[in-house]
Amino acid sequence: MATGTETSADYIKHHLTNLVFGQHPDGTWGLAHSAEEAAAMGFMSINVDSMFWSILLGVVFVLVFRSAAKRATSGVPGGLQNFVEMIVDFVDDNVRSIFTHQNSMIAPMALTIFVWVFLMNLMDLVPVDWIPMAASAVGIHYMKVVPTTDPNITLGMAFAVFLLVIYFSIAKKGLGGFLGELLFHPFPKWAAPVNLILEGVTLLAKPISLGLRLFGNLYAGEMIFILIALMYSGGLIMGIFGGVLQWGWAVFHVLIITLQAGIFAVLSVVYLAQAHDVESEH
Repeated sequence: MATGTETSADYIKHHLTNLVFGQHPDGTWGLAHSAEEAAAMGFMSINVDSMFWSILLGVVFVLVFRSAAKRATSGVPGGLQNFVEMIVDFVDDNVRSIFTHQNSMIAPMALTIFVWVFLMNLMDLVPVDWIPMAASAVGIHYMKVVPTTDPNITLGMAFAVFLLVIYFSIAKKGLGGFLGELLFHPFPKWAAPVNLILEGVTLLAKPISLGLRLFGNLYAGEMIFILIALMYSGGLIMGIFGGVLQWGWAVFHVLIITLQAGIFAVLSVVYLAQAHDVESEH
């Protein structure tokens, strides 16, 4: 919550600023100590907190699912095995209904995307002050704990899917077939430049919309949690009201974080299914 020496604007700005490592104007490398320093570092910088939490949650995913796989039994399954099997069956059913081609990597990729994005989204339910205050106590100025509120993370994942789409489009259709889709649809061949513009925009819009949709929804959700947290510094009545709002928004947000993880995974499978379609329907 905002303190007596910190304005609401300062509080919001602090919680929405990444811990950035990059090159300072004097040529030295280090962490930025303000949003202005972070902006001055430009493209050749890294959001340390986003990378740390996304990698950590990826490791958590691997360890949990590996543990469940090692303990799997054909007898009465335990709680962890039941939980993991439920997630695997859910993802597998969705992939089978969307992806009608033969590719053994699609279902594992969809499972990885769904669980990893869900875990990153789940960090949005951690009270907004807990981890930043703990980080501040050990001298870390900024700490954003929800990786999917960083467009670098969401767009990075989206463009990784996009590269797979390009790869499989060329692998399944050939370079000529892939270029033919861009040049000769939806209008006749003589309108190839127009087709290229239309199809090129459509192709590039896929990763951008995929990444920005996830970022926008989670960023808005985190902003609402931060605004609710400001109410705790407004007195007893406002604090109680803020607690009720926070609980209600957290319950509703469980649906949002799950839905956004599912949308990202499903759309990734849809785009890859289109890449495998040898005869695209236009």
